[in-house]
Amino acid sequence: MTAPSLSLRGGGGPLASIGRFRTAHRSISILVTWLIIGLGLPLVVELPLLRDFQPQVVWVDGFALSGIYILLALGLNIVVGFAGLLDLGYAAFFAIGSYTFALAASPQAITHLNIPFWPMLIVGALVAALFGTLLGAPTLRLRGDYLAIVTLGFGEIVPAVFLNADTYTRGTNGIGGIPQPQLPCIGDFCVKFTFLDPFPFFWTMVIILAVVMVIIYRLQNSRLGRAWMAIREDELAAASSGINTITTKLLAFSLGASTAGFAGVFSASKLGNVDPNQFLFVVSFTVLAMVVLGGMGNSWGVVIGAFTLYTIQSVLLKELNQFFQAQHVPILQSIDFVQYQYLLYGIALVAMMLLRPEGLFPSTRRRQELHEAAGGVEVTDVPPPTTEIGDA
Repeated sequence: MTAPSLSLRGGGGPLASIGRFRTAHRSISILVTWLIIGLGLPLVVELPLLRDFQPQVVWVDGFALSGIYILLALGLNIVVGFAGLLDLGYAAFFAIGSYTFALAASPQAITHLNIPFWPMLIVGALVAALFGTLLGAPTLRLRGDYLAIVTLGFGEIVPAVFLNADTYTRGTNGIGGIPQPQLPCIGDFCVKFTFLDPFPFFWTMVIILAVVMVIIYRLQNSRLGRAWMAIREDELAAASSGINTITTKLLAFSLGASTAGFAGVFSASKLGNVDPNQFLFVVSFTVLAMVVLGGMGNSWGVVIGAFTLYTIQSVLLKELNQFFQAQHVPILQSIDFVQYQYLLYGIALVAMMLLRPEGLFPSTRRRQELHEAAGGVEVTDVPPPTTEIGDA
């Protein structure tokens, strides 16, 4: 037994006890962490500095919307971070989930089914997973750049189909009147989802994220998760080891797409409408940037990366414009930082690739792959890393 294992099992104080509990009960620790996040974020924004930026209600509404991108980033991390399959058309599954709910629930839809939110949350994920399998099936023999081009084409085709199928999707106008979730009252206690109160949406998103992260953690540490990582390292060696690369890659595509389906259903209900302009290539690029920034292969890193980028895009850049204009700072007061957000994305990504290619919070294996390879050491010579806290 190695020394680190002895120190982990033996005393060490409260922090060591917490670490041992998190290692032994990772699913419970994930649920507790999201509970703390859900309770803490609305309180943190009441601090004087953050409250001066915008009211608490606006902050919480932004947190609920950022959860959509966190869900998308977690799903793309399954495909890119775990299985190593570059997907540049991920927004297509987001669109499929949104339009599935819109067509099934909106009174403006041609179907007039009026199916409520909660069952459609599952149906939207299943429909997106089905299309993920349909995309993955013809691309099983493709790798690298060729796979990226095919997924990019799929990402461009889906919004175009929704745009031109006017009879069913109302074209550029989109589908509006999408209902919000509804919950039965318990005595005198009622939870009402409205556009004016973002807290029910915020807590719904926190619950969805907690459940999705527990499932992803279980998958990552399962036989399937290890098969994904083996394919990412060397697909030929994985196939030689007896891994069925066909079904393993299909499962990566379908499970990643199902997470985007969750996000699509929630987004449609939160915004109340869907239209093709919500699912352009820029969404796929932004989500990929979130995964790369946070650290591919580490779910918590991806969460932090997605939350950080969305907050910078939706809050910080807008507030910088107002701040410099109010202070009459020369040159800076005339710059619209929102228009330059993609230039800033590009600069940030180039800097990340040069200075920290594994991302801000990479998984242990990903860090070893990049740094050992850069140092001229074969990655296969590195012993398998032990499970670290935060690698879920």
